[in-house]
Amino acid sequence: MEQTPPVVTVRFNRFLPYWAVFQTDMRQTLRGWTYRLWVLVTVLAAAGFILYRVGVHNEAGMFRSAAAQSGDLFRLVVLGSLALVVVLSVSAVGAERGTVADSVLSRGISRHQYFLAKWHARLVVVVCTFAALGIGVLVASYLLFKSDAESDLTAGGGLMAVVMVAAVLAVIVSWGVTIGALTNGTVLGITVFWVVLYGAGFALSWLPEPWPSPDRYLARLRFVLKGEYQTAGLSNLVLGAAVLSTLAAAVGVVGFARRDV
Repeated sequence: MEQTPPVVTVRFNRFLPYWAVFQTDMRQTLRGWTYRLWVLVTVLAAAGFILYRVGVHNEAGMFRSAAAQSGDLFRLVVLGSLALVVVLSVSAVGAERGTVADSVLSRGISRHQYFLAKWHARLVVVVCTFAALGIGVLVASYLLFKSDAESDLTAGGGLMAVVMVAAVLAVIVSWGVTIGALTNGTVLGITVFWVVLYGAGFALSWLPEPWPSPDRYLARLRFVLKGEYQTAGLSNLVLGAAVLSTLAAAVGVVGFARRDV
């Protein structure tokens, strides 16, 4: 009597295409010249700033507190990193405009998964890299920018400062990836994104005190580093950044799903 061969069932993990694109994009980003240039420029600028300020203190006897020095350094790192973070964000999907059709149509991945994988990969790389750089800056500031008295830098304030800037960078990355996915070409996407950034920054700078402003938040970093901050205000900042990032992702997912690839 002939026996029926057993039926082999293959389980397909629906998140496998997403995970494959996520890993691939992270590897490509970490090996790319834009990411390495960002890290190199940030490290060199921070080291030069620290050495200059230490030399001024030793030669002229001009001393500023560690929190004030670290606040200026954070501002330098954020403003110096902005251009390359914009390029990293917009190029996530925009730089692969010629191969998106092959990836989506031939490799069994939906447009939603493709966009989310790109967004999450760039978000993780930028936020984690800045967190590592920020912690390094705080450690160097604590060791070098202190007088005979105890340093005014606090661990809680330093953590909150890193979280504040990371939240703002998360919003920038999210909208950068979205604009890159909705525009034709990386150059056009970068141009549009810069117009949006400058317009939003200019508009926020005219709003009264209760409303958030990039300049006001950067100016307050020195006080946050001392531990002088309101938990409610920082919670609202993080919550607002999460809402804006989620809104950007929603716009990107819907817009990218309707675009021709």
